[in-house]
Amino acid sequence: MPLITGIGWVTVSGTGHGRASKDFALTAGRLPCISRKSVFEKPYQHFGRMDEFSRLGLAAIAFALKDADLDEWTRMRDMGILASTVYGCLQTDIDYFDTVMPGGEQSPSPALFSYTLPNSFLGEAACRFGLTGAAYIINEQHPSGLAPVCAAMDGIACGEFENTLAGICDLGRPAHFSLKERGLPGAVFLVIEKTPRPGCLPYGSLTMSRNGDVMFNGKMVEDLVGLVKECLTKT
Repeated sequence: MPLITGIGWVTVSGTGHGRASKDFALTAGRLPCISRKSVFEKPYQHFGRMDEFSRLGLAAIAFALKDADLDEWTRMRDMGILASTVYGCLQTDIDYFDTVMPGGEQSPSPALFSYTLPNSFLGEAACRFGLTGAAYIINEQHPSGLAPVCAAMDGIACGEFENTLAGICDLGRPAHFSLKERGLPGAVFLVIEKTPRPGCLPYGSLTMSRNGDVMFNGKMVEDLVGLVKECLTKT
């Protein structure tokens, strides 16, 4: 059965990973500024040109891989990346659109244009960490964060991959939108592996009930936040 071996997050409350901190919460508010030095010890030139949404997702992935002791690599690895989002890169799309409006003071931004797809940060993460597995975004209209976890479990069960990252990434609703807020800002990722590795003690195991409920160590969880909190009580 699939095992959770790493947890990483960037939320309003701060950044962290499971074996270094239990101070995890997903709440409303303003996300912290994410600097390259807060995520990567060594220079990484791509990070500075990324949009805010991509930096958010890549940072949480980096922390999750670090927690699982998988952040260092010497050869490519077959690991998928599955993420759900409510608003995706909508804010980046708006920012780019502002640069192409007639009468604007600047030319269309090629830097912003390269991040006008919500899956752009998945490619950045794959390149940075040597990952070659399936990578895609799931749009959750009623976010629980469990859609990518379920997809990861299905993928492992059918042999699509043995290891994967699964999580959520959202900046929150753009400020001038009048739509009702859905979801909370932040990014949280889990490392899910099919088999245990020597020296890596998993947080616990995932199963799915006959009704389709996600179970962690035999206990049903309702959303990703609840799943992470259950994991952190086991450390």
